[in-house]
Amino acid sequence: MSENTDATGAAPFRVAVILGSVREGRFGTTVADWFAGQAAERADVEVDVIDPAEAGLPLRFPAFGSLPEPETAGALAAVQSRLAAADAFVVVTPEYNHSFPAALKNLIDWHNAEWQAKPVGFVSYGGLSGGLRAVEHLRVVFAELHAVTVRETVSFHGAWERFDAEGAPVDPAGCNGAAKALLDQLLWWAHALRDAKAARPYAA
Repeated sequence: MSENTDATGAAPFRVAVILGSVREGRFGTTVADWFAGQAAERADVEVDVIDPAEAGLPLRFPAFGSLPEPETAGALAAVQSRLAAADAFVVVTPEYNHSFPAALKNLIDWHNAEWQAKPVGFVSYGGLSGGLRAVEHLRVVFAELHAVTVRETVSFHGAWERFDAEGAPVDPAGCNGAAKALLDQLLWWAHALRDAKAARPYAA
């Protein structure tokens, strides 16, 4: 069996795990590292972690019909190629003021076709709400971009108490089971959409 195939001989699905927060001292890297580790254990998944803090995408957009400046174009191309290569996405997000962070929206808005006809799952974290209000807002945004959001989510309520000092979850059975359910559903859609696009290109 090739290193680039799973037990069935099919190519693994490329799942881009996208961090939502760029805040200094952010907790999101702990959550994202845990989820990426869960996904990487599967033979049918290749993981790519995308961090807006490292992307270098500016807040200022070029005018309609204009090309971005060379420096922006380089940063954009680096992220664009990774999003385009992904078969599915998982967004790891906190909740800021009942919604999701501006840096995440900026990364989303710089791209368009890369999201189309692909599934998106969510891992959220926060206080009592566990970041779920951010997820509900993201569902509307991704619907506009012709993406398919899956119902299963992973949510950490009181997130800072759910991981130990080494970044491991204190209740691994619960959250690992939730991660498996999310990935199972995400990959079902990834398989269905990949087959559908191979048979007939998606018309946005």
